[in-house]
This record gives sequence, structure tokens and C-alpha cells, in this order.
Amino acid sequence: MSSTIASSSTAPVIVVFGAGPGLGASIARRFGKEGFRVALVGRRQAPLNELAVALKADSVEAAPFTADLSDPAQVPALIANIRERFGRIDVVEYGPASAGEQGFTPATQLDAAALEKSTRFLLLTPVEIVRAVLPELTERGTGAILVTHGMSAAIAMPFLSGTGPAMSAMRNYIYSLNGELKDTGVYAGTLTIGALIVREDAASNETFPDDAEAAGAFPTVHPDVLADLYWDMYTQRDAAERTYPESLPTA
Repeated sequence: MSSTIASSSTAPVIVVFGAGPGLGASIARRFGKEGFRVALVGRRQAPLNELAVALKADSVEAAPFTADLSDPAQVPALIANIRERFGRIDVVEYGPASAGEQGFTPATQLDAAALEKSTRFLLLTPVEIVRAVLPELTERGTGAILVTHGMSAAIAMPFLSGTGPAMSAMRNYIYSLNGELKDTGVYAGTLTIGALIVREDAASNETFPDDAEAAGAFPTVHPDVLADLYWDMYTQRDAAERTYPESLPTA
């Protein structure tokens, strides 16, 4: 595809949920490089505006949309607004950072209130997003649903419960979705990250191993590397899950 995007209602659209200066920005640029227009979704308007301007400087058409992703009820209106602006949706990537927003709880202290908070953000909202976009994708016979997870989605981690059970449920759902969509032209996959996401500017760094205090025990990765992995997943469609690194660190 062209490295410079044209403003056209026929150009594909990726929606980056939880768009920020780290992984979200890298995904937006990677797909934008391939001709995608980009819908940026997050809680705060100002950072989204800044990212949209930065993407425009890279010849990527982007627009910001604010939403509280802990509220699944906001999804229908949000998706309608994105469709009104861009005319279509082709790929969704759901990857709002979970650690700082939701926190972690030892399994021995986990209660329904804490679990409900994580579940709304990490399971119910992305499932509602899938339900909102899937008819469009299957009708065209193309597109993708991509979900980013921390390593506790795949590996039980003592003292780091709360988000883990919710992410594990979403990971299970993506595996099922991948199998059910196999012959439709629509791909569903998850990228599970067991590394600290770092950029040159410390303000953009993210933590995905689910334990910032144990940073020294984990590898690091630039978000552009992960964005390339997502592009490979989108184009190759050969597995329901990729991990970084290929062998996740042990808990």
C-alpha cells in the first residue's frame, strides 16, 4: 500500500482503543504507513489531539474520540460517531494499559467489587466493541479484531490478580472468536506482552509484565517492534496469539 494516505472514504480505518504516546501511537503509525486512516480513542482530549496532529505530520489521517472504556454502555454511540466520521471500520485494536488504571490485588484479597471493575474495562467493553463492528466486517469478508494483553492473561501471577482473571477471560474469548471466524475473511488475535514497553522519552513508557517493581527481571521492547508484530498478525493471520518475547518470562 501507499506510504501516504489519501483522504478517501474507501481507505481502510483502524480504531486504536486506549491510544497513547507508546504502543497506541506506534500501532497508529504502522497501520497509517500502510494506507489506513486512524480513529484514536482515549479518555483525555488533549493527548489525543496532540497524537492526531503528530500523525498528520507523518501523512496519516487521524481523528480523536473521547470515551470512558470502563463503561460498556458508551460503545454503541462511540462506534456510531467513528462511522459517521470515517464511513467505515476495518480493524480494531483494544489495548488500554491496565496496570495503572485498574491496579492489582492478591488473589487472597480479591473481591467482587475489584473484579467487576477490571471485568468491565478488560472484558465487557471489548466484547461490546466486537459485537458492534463484527456485522460490518463479516459482510465485507475482511478486517481484524486485535487485543493487547499483559502476561498475566496467560500466566497466573501470585499477588497480581484482579486484572489477570479478566484478561484471561478475554483471551479465551479471542481464541474462540478466531476459530469461529476462520472461514469468513475476518481475523481475531491477541498479542500477549511479557516485556516493559519503552521509548526514548521516559514519559511514554508503559509496563505490561504487570509488575513495574520487577522491571529488572523482564526484557524491554520498543513499541514499534510490537506494532510490527501486529502488522504481521494482521497480514499473516496464522495464529490466534503471538507473544513477546516468543517465550514469556515465568511468574
